[in-house]
Amino acid sequence: MKAIRVHEFGGPDVMKLDEIERPVPAPDELLIKVYASSVNPADYIIRQGGNEALRSYLTLPLGLGLDVAGVVEEIGSAVTTFKKGDNVYGVPNFPGDGSYAEYVAAKASQFWIMPSHIRFNEAGALPSCALIAWNGIVDTGKVKPGQRVLIHGAAGGVGNLAVQFAKAMGGYVIGTASAHNAAFLNELGADEVIDYRNQPFEDLLRDVDVVFNASPVRDESVRLKSAEVIREGGIFVCTHLDEPFSDAFLAAMAKKNATATMVGEGSITAYTSSLDGVTQLINEGRVKAVVSQAFPLEQVAEAHRQSETKHVRGKLVLEIQKEDRLDETV
Repeated sequence: MKAIRVHEFGGPDVMKLDEIERPVPAPDELLIKVYASSVNPADYIIRQGGNEALRSYLTLPLGLGLDVAGVVEEIGSAVTTFKKGDNVYGVPNFPGDGSYAEYVAAKASQFWIMPSHIRFNEAGALPSCALIAWNGIVDTGKVKPGQRVLIHGAAGGVGNLAVQFAKAMGGYVIGTASAHNAAFLNELGADEVIDYRNQPFEDLLRDVDVVFNASPVRDESVRLKSAEVIREGGIFVCTHLDEPFSDAFLAAMAKKNATATMVGEGSITAYTSSLDGVTQLINEGRVKAVVSQAFPLEQVAEAHRQSETKHVRGKLVLEIQKEDRLDETV
């Protein structure tokens, strides 16, 4: 089978399209024929050699990719929750063999039945970002009806889903983004959009119940300014697992008896969420996947270059195989 492999760390061109053996599923695993994956910041961070949180997990050669949407090709002898031919989506072992490949074998517990009425490319854009956003907004942020929710990086892969989840939970949603994404975020349910380039959010907001930092940009000043606008007893959740909270930020939060936490309670390999709630909201038409652009596997380097600009609306998808059985997803 064809798969993207990295034999040395570096820029986008170190990714090679190799021919490797198709994996064989273990008793508790599924073999998935992959139709779509997507590009996440973790992918190019790993390609470059990782950060402090990831480096010890990386051994060359390695595969890239977190997300999978595809069809169950084989089931392990101990698997009872899926059958051959099921459309599934999920996050295979991370870090692991990656999902930029024609086939993936991973634990059945890491997959869910795909939402009905969506395409593989849409499903491939969802799993990892949806798990992070759900954990931040629902599990950790505990957003309740009427609460004011501020989402940094609201137009990105995690951020756009966080906007939709917060709205679905009944929150009053405020997103920071560039001005050209304002209408897009309003369509997703944002009640206010603040242009982060020209409108200092710390001058405009007070008494925010939940702040969710989904921006791909690491910026200590955003944390400190978020502490200014959060209400007494509020909750700050951050996606930057590689950037521990500073003493200054924690002190500012303590003055307001506010809570600061990372998604997944600091774990780089698991979140407390599942995709059950996400799947339900998608099936109900209350949440949708946002695909900015789809690339064939051979153009993965260009997809990474675009991702590294940190200005992608929604997700960049890798179309591993063309969807040819429309009755499965329509």
